[in-house]
Amino acid sequence: MLAANPNSSFIPLSQLKASNSKKLKIFSHFPPVYCPPQLRNVHFSFILSPNAVLRTPRTRKRRNRSSRGSRNSCNQFSIEASLAAEPGIQNEEAPQQSFAPYSIKIPVGDRHIFVETGHMGRQASGAVTVTDGETIIYTTVCLSDVPSEPSDFFPLSVNYQERFSAAGRTSGGFFKREGRTKDHEVLICRLIDRPLRPTMLKGFYHETQILSWVLSYDGLHPPDSLAVTAAGIAVALSEVPNSKAIAGVRIGLIGDKFVVNPTTKEMEDSKLDLLLAGTESAILMIEGYCNFLPEEKLLQAVEVGQDAVRVICKEVESLVKKCGKPKMLDAIKLPPLELYKHVEEIAGDELVEALQIKNKIPRRKALSSLEAKVLNILTEEGFVSKREAAVTTEILPDVLEDEEEDEEVVVDGEVDEGDVHIKPVPKKPTPLLIKVDVKLVFKEEVSSRFLRRRIVEGGKRSDGRTPEELRSINSRCGLLPRAHGSALLHVVKPRFGYLCLLADSLCFQLLDNLVDEDEFKRFYLQYSFPPSCVGEVGRAGAPSRREIGHGMLAERALEPILPSEDDFPYTVRVESTITESNGSSSMASVCGGCLALQDAGVPVKGSIAGIAMGMVLDTKEFGGDGTPLILSDITGGEDASGDMDFKVAGNDDGVTAFQMDIKVGGITLPVMQQALLQAREGRKHILAEMSKCFPPPSERLSKYAPIIHVMKVKPDKVNLIIGSGGKKVKSIIEESGVESIDTQDNGVVKITAKDLSSLEKSKAIISNLTMVPTVGDIFRNCEIKSVAPYGVFVEISPGREGLCHISELTASWLAKAEDAFKVGDRVDVKLIEINEKGQLRLSRRALLPEPNPEKPSTKLRSGNPTKESTDSQKAYEKSNKQKNTSSGPNSDVEVDNAEPPEDKSVEDKFVKRLVSSGKDTDKIRPKKNSSKPVDDISRKNESAVVNGDAKFG
Repeated sequence: MLAANPNSSFIPLSQLKASNSKKLKIFSHFPPVYCPPQLRNVHFSFILSPNAVLRTPRTRKRRNRSSRGSRNSCNQFSIEASLAAEPGIQNEEAPQQSFAPYSIKIPVGDRHIFVETGHMGRQASGAVTVTDGETIIYTTVCLSDVPSEPSDFFPLSVNYQERFSAAGRTSGGFFKREGRTKDHEVLICRLIDRPLRPTMLKGFYHETQILSWVLSYDGLHPPDSLAVTAAGIAVALSEVPNSKAIAGVRIGLIGDKFVVNPTTKEMEDSKLDLLLAGTESAILMIEGYCNFLPEEKLLQAVEVGQDAVRVICKEVESLVKKCGKPKMLDAIKLPPLELYKHVEEIAGDELVEALQIKNKIPRRKALSSLEAKVLNILTEEGFVSKREAAVTTEILPDVLEDEEEDEEVVVDGEVDEGDVHIKPVPKKPTPLLIKVDVKLVFKEEVSSRFLRRRIVEGGKRSDGRTPEELRSINSRCGLLPRAHGSALLHVVKPRFGYLCLLADSLCFQLLDNLVDEDEFKRFYLQYSFPPSCVGEVGRAGAPSRREIGHGMLAERALEPILPSEDDFPYTVRVESTITESNGSSSMASVCGGCLALQDAGVPVKGSIAGIAMGMVLDTKEFGGDGTPLILSDITGGEDASGDMDFKVAGNDDGVTAFQMDIKVGGITLPVMQQALLQAREGRKHILAEMSKCFPPPSERLSKYAPIIHVMKVKPDKVNLIIGSGGKKVKSIIEESGVESIDTQDNGVVKITAKDLSSLEKSKAIISNLTMVPTVGDIFRNCEIKSVAPYGVFVEISPGREGLCHISELTASWLAKAEDAFKVGDRVDVKLIEINEKGQLRLSRRALLPEPNPEKPSTKLRSGNPTKESTDSQKAYEKSNKQKNTSSGPNSDVEVDNAEPPEDKSVEDKFVKRLVSSGKDTDKIRPKKNSSKPVDDISRKNESAVVNGDAKFG
């Protein structure tokens, strides 16, 4: 008799003692306080193995028994166990305990990653968490119980999700819950899928799903390369029959040193961004971007990455031996061997002739017709059976129950079914259709083998080219009149169309990702591949994962040649629309996108070209010497039947982007070196052909492109442009007719307009708002805003007024300002003083001609003229401060204390000294309400400020 701990859901069998022939009864007496109502009168029934544990019981309905007892009475639990041997303590020697956690540390670069399995996702076929710093990736692998219909591709789906909660924040967009997969997540899904697919064994048709989540992100250790490694470990631990474990690492080049899995801070100074995945002995996938890095440096980076992957894979294999599940090798169903022989005998010479057809569509139709012929012949001979696939019925798990108790119905939802220990039932595959086997053999094996044999033996490809030969290329620009730039690239028959659109900086793309938090993207290339470009019927709608991946590859390839935002303040969008395809449309997007940028007038730093390389690895099978055969500028058929798809973009100086996918067990560094060098020669040829484009790119901005002007003001003047609640900037946009005005905290103002006239109007208004006036500036046609007895207030710029004292209004003596001026009048004034408070003192008199130019007055008062002028100003100011504006004639006599002619001569002399520079009277400052349009003034190159020393913002 043993008492169970009420707070524990597990009872290790190491605590149970029993002989081989006896049944063990366990009774547990719970105190009333520890007995929840849902656990009263429940019955336990389990099948126990020597290494099993007792888990949460299976709940049953209550029985109507007289001996049920009171509510607070103890409940009895019974467990029957048949033990073959006395159980021992759990240890690492018992890999059949799937719930037991296992963890290892794997050295990667200058630190370790922590791998743990068995503590999360125990019901999945494989589950693992991988930790780097405080970044944690959780990945699971699950299989369908029944195999799907055989096809020419492995039924694998990958989903990767970055949750904002991993970084301790929520979404910045409208929806606060993660929804549709973002482009950034789609790219990582592709990074996970591409190296895994070549390791899957043929003939396994159980649908496989890989789910990966970022549970924690520290902002320092990127999750993408970690997700590739986590997926490879999860598949290795699962029942999926794959060939070898894979792992992925990132390589950066900081200075002259290669760094494995660099941090995000280190990547800011890196010249290379390379992500590599492979097995212990071969490379399966690479993808990277750099700034014209030579091929020799890339090979060194790949070698460093391969060494790091090799260390990880060795550690993973040791983990698989401890806790990995048996592989479902019995589920692999391959077509019978005699079927290959029958198909080859029937197809024979007709297949060779069909593969020699150069045009894609006729060749495809000929192969389809030949496939139907083979299928009909085999059906008539009785070799092919048209029977339907038998669907296996689901086998319910058999659970042994207590013989002493009656059968009861289990209440749904009371206890998790996953907590009941059940017998594992092996998954039984569904019989395959023989008809499908014929199609697979004809398409994937026989046709591919004939195509490869023709290339190796005859040295000629389907279109008659040699392995190193490229197709002829010609291009043209300026096709579409309204697009800011357009290009059409011809590669023999395939055609690819490209558009370049320019927009203002407000049209940037805001990335709200876990890694790229609030990143503003000012260049993006959008790639579309409609089914009509290959003559097929298919889905047309949202971009597929393939389209997103190809577009990003071309976009990253063109980024190094774009000008900086300071030199070209535009948001650039390139559309790549594939109209006909028979090859690498992503590399054609690089070539055509470069031409479209040039045609739009974008001042690119140079030209970029891309090329796709292929490979036939096992040449001995077809009479070769065993050396891998590298193919340049591969077609669609060579991509499908070959062993490699290696895309390289760059120019004569180096590489900007590269991507490699392998369909076999992997390649080595010498093979990659040969492919890179052959790709360099191909790029040079393509660049030479692009330079012959006719008509050539216009290399100037289209008249339909928006006009962007960048001006600099003082940062403290930005608020004057924006105004309260943005009212001022809205009024400027409405008044001038520009499209937008973007202000930044550092004082940069970007004005976007459709025409020069509206642009000049907005520039004048902003200049007047933010100008810093200096003494000596002259302002024309300024409006009088208010009139006071001692002078008038004149608006020299929007929101800026100055006082023109009554003594500075006219050359002759004036008793009252309102006698000669009224609100709304326009006058020309000159700035003669700025006091300590920033108040402006203006003078109209300084711009008036002298009354007696032949006999200038030489009578001057002693002292500084400026001081005398100030004293005169104060005298007039004092004399005109009257409480009653309607005073009588006696008041006028009291105001005039000084003799006007004498003051006039002094002021005339002072004016001559201020306007001694002749250039001051020639320039005109534009005004928003000026009778003369501002755009006419700007066309004559007339300055808005009279004095050339005037400063703005």
